[in-house]
Amino acid sequence: MPSVQKKRALEKTRRRERRGRHYLLGTLVLIIIAAVGWYVYASGQSANAIVYAKLNTSLGQIEVELYRSATPKTVTNFVNLAKSGFYDNLVWHRIVKGFVIQTGDPNTRNIGDRSTWGQGGSSQTVPLEIDRSLHNTVGYLGMARFGEDLNSGTSQFYINLADNSASLDSKYTVFGKVTSGMDIAYAIENVPVNSQSQPIDPVFLTSVTISSSL
Repeated sequence: MPSVQKKRALEKTRRRERRGRHYLLGTLVLIIIAAVGWYVYASGQSANAIVYAKLNTSLGQIEVELYRSATPKTVTNFVNLAKSGFYDNLVWHRIVKGFVIQTGDPNTRNIGDRSTWGQGGSSQTVPLEIDRSLHNTVGYLGMARFGEDLNSGTSQFYINLADNSASLDSKYTVFGKVTSGMDIAYAIENVPVNSQSQPIDPVFLTSVTISSSL
């Protein structure tokens, strides 16, 4: 028969083992809770990182993704303008073959006064936002500005038709990319223009539709 001391020692050992198992189980539960919490948080961040937009034009639709996490102020401004109907029925007023097509000037709504094309914007300005991973290459969207003021972006934006990174990077906010419909952008590029790079027969940005998913 085991002695009383041995029984007590054995019972202490068993209690320590039970406590160890409880501690291990508790630690695993905490790890699982933390992992689930991080996954939910990361999923939410990922969902908000990219916004999708459809640029509906009189020649067809251009689908783009907008990088909210990289350029939050620019994308938020663009989304707010689109949802308000600001971009409805504006002309692609600047078309430079092999360079960019540009729109977003309220002075061009329903054609307007050609002499003022390129001079208008919204009431809200956004600062220059530079992300080193985004460049003015083919299909990328950039926010136009007025004169030499780097922080004068409002509503006008352009789509790059060529690799313009050498001349435009660090001067304009790159905030999105065409994911479908570059053929429409090229069709706009090939519209006949006058000496001011204005389309002779206007091509319209009829509306911009925003969504959180494709």
